[in-house]
Amino acid sequence: MAVDGSGGSSSSGSGSYAVLAEGLQKRYGDKRALDGFDLAVREGTVHGLLGPNGAGKTTAVRILSTLVRLDGGQARVAGLDVARQAREVRARIGLTGQYAAVDEVLTGRQNLEMFGRLFHLGGRRARQRAVELLEQFDLTDAADRGVGKYSGGMRRRLDLAASMILAPAVLFLDEPTTGLDPRSRGEVWESVRALVAGGTTVLLTTQYLDEADKLASHITVIDQGRAIADDTPDGLKDRVGGDRIEVVVAERADIARAVKVVARVSDGEPESDDAELRVHAAVSDRVGALTEVARALQDEGVRVEDIGLRRPSLDDVFLRLTGHRTERQEQEAVAV
Repeated sequence: MAVDGSGGSSSSGSGSYAVLAEGLQKRYGDKRALDGFDLAVREGTVHGLLGPNGAGKTTAVRILSTLVRLDGGQARVAGLDVARQAREVRARIGLTGQYAAVDEVLTGRQNLEMFGRLFHLGGRRARQRAVELLEQFDLTDAADRGVGKYSGGMRRRLDLAASMILAPAVLFLDEPTTGLDPRSRGEVWESVRALVAGGTTVLLTTQYLDEADKLASHITVIDQGRAIADDTPDGLKDRVGGDRIEVVVAERADIARAVKVVARVSDGEPESDDAELRVHAAVSDRVGALTEVARALQDEGVRVEDIGLRRPSLDDVFLRLTGHRTERQEQEAVAV
C-alpha cells in the first residue's frame, strides 16, 4: 500500500480514507513497538484494531493522534500529515482513553462547558455545545446531577460527549468499555453507532472481540508491530473455516467414537478437547451433517450433552492468527 499526497491509497482502489498509514516505525530502546505498520480506515466507518497485549495498538493510536512522534513511515489523518501538520490534525480528531476523564465533582453540564472553554469556544458557545451534546448522548435528564452519581455507562457516554466538543472528523476509542457491565456496554455501543451515522470515523481498539464484531465493519489485526490481517469480520472468520459441527459427550471414553462419527461428514480431520469432552470439525452441508451425526451417535449408543452448529468467532480468528488469547481472555482463564 502506498500513501499519496491526497490521503488516498494507490493500491486500495477508489474511496476516501480518514486514516491512512504506511510503514510506521517506532522504537523504545531496543524494542520495536511498530515495525512497518500499515493501516487504511475508510471515512464514516468503525474500524477495529485488534492485537495481543504489547502488539503495538496503543503506540499506533498515540502516533496517529499526534501524542507520539513516529520514527519512520508516514501517516495522514483527516487528510493531514501527522508529522508535519500535527496542530491541524489535533483540531480534527477526538480521543477517548480506557478510563473516563471527566470530573466526578462537577455535573455533566459543567464538565462539558469546561471542556468547551478549554477548546476556546467561549462561554456562550460552550454552553450551547454542552446542551447539544447532552441531548445527543441522551444525558439531558442527568445534566445537572453530579457525575459521581452517574452509572458506568452514563459516565462513558459523557466522556464520549466531551471528546466530541469540536465535532471531530476522526475519533480514536481506546478500549472504551473496559470494566463496564453488559447494559452499560450496550449504551456506549449505541452512542458509537450514532456518531458514525452522523459522519464521524471511529478507530476502535478493544479487548472484547464481540465488541469489535458488533461495531466494526473492518478489522486490522496487529502483532509484533505489523498488520498481519485486514478484512471484514466475516472475511476474517472465513480464514479460520466455515461452519463447524460441535459435539459434547457425556463420558470421556466416548470421545474416540464421537471423533469417528464426526469424521464421516467433516471437511477435514476432527479436533477434540479431552478437558471439555468436545469434538468439532468443519462441515459444508450444515443441516445434513447435523442430522447424520445426531443419528449415528444415537445408533452408537454415545450419550451426548450438547450438539450443534456454529460459525467461527473472532476469538477463534484471534487465536489462530496470533497464537495468543486476548489479555481479557487470559484474565478470565486465570479467574476460573
